[in-house]
Amino acid sequence: MSCSTNDTAVEEQKVKKPNWLRVKLPIGEEYKHVRSLVDTHKLHTICESGNCPNMGECWGAGTATFMILGNICTRSCRFCAVATGRPEAVDWDEPQRVAEAIHLMKVKHAVVTSVDRDELKDGGSIIWQNTIRAIKSLNPDTTLETLIPDFKAEKENIQRIIDAAPEVVSHNIETTERLTKQVRMQAKYWQSMETLKILKAGGMRTKSGIMLGLGEAKEEVVQTLKDLANSGVDVVTIGQYLQPTKKHLPVDRFIHPDEFAEYREIGYELGLDYVESGPLVRSSYHSEKHVIQGWGRNKWEEEKQLKINN
Repeated sequence: MSCSTNDTAVEEQKVKKPNWLRVKLPIGEEYKHVRSLVDTHKLHTICESGNCPNMGECWGAGTATFMILGNICTRSCRFCAVATGRPEAVDWDEPQRVAEAIHLMKVKHAVVTSVDRDELKDGGSIIWQNTIRAIKSLNPDTTLETLIPDFKAEKENIQRIIDAAPEVVSHNIETTERLTKQVRMQAKYWQSMETLKILKAGGMRTKSGIMLGLGEAKEEVVQTLKDLANSGVDVVTIGQYLQPTKKHLPVDRFIHPDEFAEYREIGYELGLDYVESGPLVRSSYHSEKHVIQGWGRNKWEEEKQLKINN
């Protein structure tokens, strides 16, 4: 497909973007406060680097997802807005800065993620472990979700995360098995599943996420949910893929909210403990609830009972 054709397709998608994907612009004093803290402490957030549509809502509530190990990734996933290239040297003071920022923000639940650092022997897992421990030391009442790379499913590196014991460990599968090579070129579907299995075997509450609108078929989405359930995953988030720039993969289609609701039902029927599914859902959206075992499933069962009674 030529560039001109691609650009035309992008323009058509912009025109045809459905109204359920509209988001409010970031405003308010709390948003400004979080912005100031992020800038002052020289922190990277996936909210900004990933062009998250929920940044206004989350920052307005005084929360943010912090990205450690720099803002340059060694991988070049075709869906992601984070820059690809040669990362800067590891900043060993970063864990303490992140912990201090979370303390100043007084958040009850924090999310930390990172770029992939495949050039490092430990994959960045030592900084990860230091960051988790620093956050817990300075913020003993704060619950923590860590959205980690696959670490190439190397047990030694994954064990460092397990030993630091965050409340939730997330690793996103992102898409179906068939589309993985196209969407996440340097990643492997079953390697990601293995990472999730190792985490679960280590006693972690595990989580993963899927994007829709990249050309997947319904049966492929269902199979991915089955594979995640079989890997012991507790929480799954399902959201709409939005093309960050013209250089990234185009949106194949915009999924209707009713279809997202159907996948939510299927996920619970498969035994998942929490399924967050909707057009604007991203991995860290409502993540403070993902910590609570049984919260999502209990709410779903209550909804089912109400339908029966009515």
